[in-house]
Amino acid sequence: MTSAAPEISSPVGVIAGGGAMPFAVAESLAARGIAPVLFPLRGACDPVQVEKFRHRWISVGQLGRAMRLFREEGCRDLIFIGTLMRPSLSEVRIDLKTLRLLGHVVRAFRGGDDHLLSGVGRMLEQDGFRMVGIKDVAPDLLMPEGCITRAWPADNARSDIERGRAVLAALSPFDIGQAVVVIDGHVVAVEDIEGTDGLLQRVTRLRSEGRIRAARGRGVLVKAPKSGQDLRFDLPTIGPRTVEGVASAGLSGVAVIAGNTIAAEPQAMIERADANYLFVIGLQA
Repeated sequence: MTSAAPEISSPVGVIAGGGAMPFAVAESLAARGIAPVLFPLRGACDPVQVEKFRHRWISVGQLGRAMRLFREEGCRDLIFIGTLMRPSLSEVRIDLKTLRLLGHVVRAFRGGDDHLLSGVGRMLEQDGFRMVGIKDVAPDLLMPEGCITRAWPADNARSDIERGRAVLAALSPFDIGQAVVVIDGHVVAVEDIEGTDGLLQRVTRLRSEGRIRAARGRGVLVKAPKSGQDLRFDLPTIGPRTVEGVASAGLSGVAVIAGNTIAAEPQAMIERADANYLFVIGLQA
């Protein structure tokens, strides 16, 4: 886990998965005078958006080529950011370097996402690179403490938030997910491989089927990193799409851990939350 922020060397290599966050990180780095070099993952990163930045394409499983490109670009510090559909081992096209590390790769795949990313990070660090987190390179993208919307959580919502945090803490050793929906003290749904968007769609469906009888405007989405998680990797993320899902699911708002959650497109997220009378709150870690 990260503690004091390290002194970041320029350029920083951004191993880019899907979604908007790799580009937000690159822009944040550039604004601070640190050169970003994107290493977009084939099949995950947006090929149009990445053209705005210096970049070199890489593939999952080709550690040797990736390390060579990192060195060619002078990137000692690396960050992994963005979504990535977890491939099966049979789908990974390995190169010679990966073959030499195959035992480590297999062990990394035998676990949840945090275990996989931490395992790959250790392999890169053993080869002389340094893995850094978003706290180190783009702290401005992290959720602040406190309520950032006009709406505030009512007493019943605060009770649901506490229940949600307790549930996520209990599930942490199993590396399952980072989100839970609690309505009036009842744990309605826990995030799994489908992610937060899928979790909220499931709650929306359960409500439409009459399986959830609580009135709309009750219940909370709670997101938190896993206990003991390496906070350089796979931090929970919220954004406008999350708020839309919370509104569709008929909940009252979303609560996350301040400083340990990425806030994507914060202004758009706040505007959509306010338009739907939802709260978004950053909790003390």
